[in-house]
Formats: sequence, structure tokens, C-alpha cells
Amino acid sequence: MQPGPRNLITDVAGLRVGNSEDHKIKTGTTVLVADKPFRASVDVMGGSPGSRETELLAPDKLVEDIDALVLSGGSAFGLDAASGVTDGLRKLGRGFRVEKATVPIVPGAIIFDLLNNGDKDWDENPYRALGARALASAQEDFALGTAGAGVGALTANLKGGLGSASLVIPGGFTVGALVVANPTGSVTMGDSKHFWAAPFEVDGEFGGLGPLPGPLPFEQTARSKRDWVTPIANTTIAIVATDADLSKAQLKRLAVAAQDGIARGASPAHTQVDGDLIFSVSTGARPITTPVLNALQLGHAAAVCLSRAMARAIYLATPAPNDPVSTWREKWGS
Repeated sequence: MQPGPRNLITDVAGLRVGNSEDHKIKTGTTVLVADKPFRASVDVMGGSPGSRETELLAPDKLVEDIDALVLSGGSAFGLDAASGVTDGLRKLGRGFRVEKATVPIVPGAIIFDLLNNGDKDWDENPYRALGARALASAQEDFALGTAGAGVGALTANLKGGLGSASLVIPGGFTVGALVVANPTGSVTMGDSKHFWAAPFEVDGEFGGLGPLPGPLPFEQTARSKRDWVTPIANTTIAIVATDADLSKAQLKRLAVAAQDGIARGASPAHTQVDGDLIFSVSTGARPITTPVLNALQLGHAAAVCLSRAMARAIYLATPAPNDPVSTWREKWGS
């Protein structure tokens, strides 16, 4: 398995990603949209999720295709970013048609980024505008690190961020991941510069350092102590996508398998105070020929892409004034 040409989720043909940011607030929004409506599902393993319109992604619900997915900062305030995306899609004539009415279907999820020293004293919720701007900027190439919904992200010991990665697997299927890495846990192995995702790294995409040599003390496998924030201020949210033609039920299993990517990318993961949530997406461009084998390969690839994307998010983060923690590059060099 090798990455696609961009090593981004947009290596899945037809997908585009847009970012918008407010660096004063230290927050942002990221939108995934496609050339046409696409099939999706979701899986939640965190104990504190924040989401919108996820129930309709269940296999037994009426709507088969959706129009966009939104990942945003802002905790509950950030759910309003999807309203801005919905407005923009409506202007484009996109949405689920019911007689003369057209209703864009835009599920979303949020991270908690309200305690990162940004100026949160706004008079009007800024996320609707951030969502509209993110949709308008959607393209195949997009920024990682301190960008979009990753602007205000933090980990246990380093600044978080927005990450992405892709793989082309046997059968010619493309799989990609997009993640806002903001976990309660650490994405590096304890207080070292080595990433938990190191065994899955491709072509030195996050430094080529490999795993930490030797054993890691137990006390360094958990969250580092931080006196500036309570341990409820986190969440990792992600999207995994493929061009394989998967049903909503098959996409549910893809999202479940991809959860291993969060567990491989951060320690601890899926805690009661994280809202870990993964959307799964199919553009339906490539038929599957051996469903059981294809599903196994796609799920494994999705988990690998997601763990790599988490490391890339932290590796590519950049510093900003008044950050409460260092970036990986500040602490360990480029």
C-alpha cells in the first residue's frame, strides 16, 4: 500500500476540503464536500461527543446520500458551522429534494477548544460564517497542521491540529483520512518526540524517527499533567473516505474499524471525557468484487491512514501567540 499523489483524503476522486480560521479566537472549521451527494455513516466511541444529524446516517434511515460533512472547533457553539454550509449548499441547489423543497443534508461534529487562550468574548456566534467560508474555499489541496478546525486543537502535551493521509490498496481502491487531533491523550510516546503512529509511517511524513527505543514507563503512557485545563477539554473527530462502492451498513463497519486509528495514534483514547467520533464516506466510484476481503482491507487501510493523519496533524502544527503548550517543532526541532 502506498499513499495517493497528495497524501490527502482528496486522493479519493471527487472529494474537496475547505478550511476557515479565526486566529484571534483560536478556532476554525473544516468542510468535506464532493462533486455530487455521497453515502456516509458514523461511529462514536468517546464518552462526550458533540454532533449534528448523525442519527440519519444509520443504515435503516431514509436518506441515502448527504451533501457535506463539517468538523469544527467551538464545542456546542461550533455546531452552528453546519448552518453556514447548509446556506451555501442551498444557494448551489444542492440537497435532498422533497417535491419543491430542497434540503441540504450536512452532519457535523465538534471538538472542545474553548480553553486554548483564544479570545472567546464574541458578541455573535462566529461559526456560521466560518462554515460558509470553509465551504467556499473547498478544493483538492488544503493546509494541514494549524488550519481549519485544527487551529485551536491541543493534545496532552503538545499543540494539536488538522491532519490527513491516504493509501491506494490492492484492487485499486483509494482510502483517505481527515482528522482534527485534539485528544485527551498524547500523540507522542510519553514525553518523547516519537509518535505512537510510528510503525505506520510512510516516507518520513512525520519525521521518520521510528518508535521510541526501549520500554515506556506506565506513567508516561497516560495524560501528562496540565494545570491550565480541566480533563474534559478534548475530542478527536475524523472522516475516513473511499471510492469503494459501500452501503451504509458497510460504511458503519468501516467507521468502526477506523476507530483503531485513533487508538494507535493517541494514548489513552476513547475516554469518557473525549468525544471521539468518525464519519465514513463512499463516493461509490469503484465496485467491490470480494466483499469480505475488500471490507477487511478497507478497514485496515482506514485505521492506518487515520493514525498517520493524527501524527501529521501534530508534526505540522505551527506556533501562535499565547499558546498554552508548545508545538512539536518548537520542542523537538524540524
